[in-house]
Amino acid sequence: QVQLVESGGGLVQPGGSLRLSCAASGFSFSTYGMSWYRQAPGKERELVAAISSTGGIINYAASVKGRFTISRDNAKNTLYLQMNSLKPEDTAVYYCVQGNRYGSWGQGTQVTVSS
Repeated sequence: QVQLVESGGGLVQPGGSLRLSCAASGFSFSTYGMSWYRQAPGKERELVAAISSTGGIINYAASVKGRFTISRDNAKNTLYLQMNSLKPEDTAVYYCVQGNRYGSWGQGTQVTVSS
């Protein structure tokens, strides 16, 4: 019943920006913390950013801090990840996750950073 649908991925040049969105349904979105994970080619999945239910507590991976911004709009049941100053090493499939790795996962959206 929980559904998480990512969008906004695509091909972008180094230094560019993308905004990922995650449309959530099937649960009380505003009562759950949410996370973005990613899995790059040849790498293990990693937590990119996490946000508490009301947005008051936010954590980022060191590799994206200062470049990415996680946010949420509880009125729209939507989670966002604004990605700026993108680097080739940001290339990965990005997943919207309910809570953390133990929660429900979306299908993912591909982000490719390349010239």
